[in-house]
Amino acid sequence: MMIQNPIPPGFNPDPSIWRVGQDYYIATSTFEWYPGVQIHHSRDLKNWTLVCRPLDRARQLDMRGNPDSCGIWAPCLSFADGLF
Repeated sequence: MMIQNPIPPGFNPDPSIWRVGQDYYIATSTFEWYPGVQIHHSRDLKNWTLVCRPLDRARQLDMRGNPDSCGIWAPCLSFADGLF
């Protein structure tokens, strides 16, 4: 199988990707949009499913008063001891 572009389609900037066994996970920036950060899952680097948006409570991501482009940039996905 040839995959020409193994990145989720659409607007998914600043990808941080991690492989765990046969599974791939990618976290992407959401800037000033809420909920913050998007995490997708794939087994083939072609078909991606949105798993979660972990910054989903206002107390985690209160950006009131921040100017445009002062939000969540380049999330870093990591995995250790069975936890992301």
